[in-house]
Amino acid sequence: MPGDRSTLVIAGAGDVGGRLARLRAARGDEVLALRRRPTESDSAVRAVCADLVSGVGLRLLPRRADALVFCAAPDRRDEAAYRALFVDGLRRMLDHVQAPRVLLVSSTAVYGEDAGEWVDEDTPEQPPAFNGRVLRAAEGELARERGAVVLRLTGLYGPGRDALLRRARAGTPGRPHWTNRVHVDDAAAALSHLLDLPQPDPLYLGSDALPALESDVFAWVRAHEGLAPVVAAQLPESGRRVSSARLRASGWTPRYPDYRSGYAGLLAPPGQ
Repeated sequence: MPGDRSTLVIAGAGDVGGRLARLRAARGDEVLALRRRPTESDSAVRAVCADLVSGVGLRLLPRRADALVFCAAPDRRDEAAYRALFVDGLRRMLDHVQAPRVLLVSSTAVYGEDAGEWVDEDTPEQPPAFNGRVLRAAEGELARERGAVVLRLTGLYGPGRDALLRRARAGTPGRPHWTNRVHVDDAAAALSHLLDLPQPDPLYLGSDALPALESDVFAWVRAHEGLAPVVAAQLPESGRRVSSARLRASGWTPRYPDYRSGYAGLLAPPGQ
């Protein structure tokens, strides 16, 4: 969205979407941020209360915008809720707002590899669970639109997203399971970056530069917080390793290139 002041609609202004809204507003864009529950607008971001599943409130949106970002999250983790939001809700949103650049936040759950293999944008999708299958269907829905871009994110972490830290602190034995993550600030920055690319590819993977075994991450957390080591679980290697080389080659540089830099500010001092 280079050039003069642009209008951006963000469908799902939660953690990542809210950060994106603030980023773009600071750059001078007119930002309309959709959430299911009423929130107050500030001087930079216009809050819109709308429900993507029912369609209530979508009439408040402009018919045309310079860009649309769909980064909503379902309120339940079941197939019906996912399909109602990511397939039906996405189609409803596309029918209400026309934009030459449309971004969909998807997930690397569309891949089926589970023995430490590397995956990238050319890896065939074989989603093993309903969430990956529904997201793949949403990507197919979006592919009909001109200017469509999909960003498949790995596990999000950052302030308030500390499930891994809590498991490590609790002494849960880490598994030889490959994990991939991206800090919420870097995810928002990646979306902002893709909005500005003159000719983006239709698909990118968003992750930091260091896939890591869960057992190694747990051990690092415990060592840096002064906790006793825990013997890792003796299990076969699992998980996948995600390459974000294409996104980085396009000009995106994560502020937190690995889990050590990202978690450092979230750790408790030793002995506390």
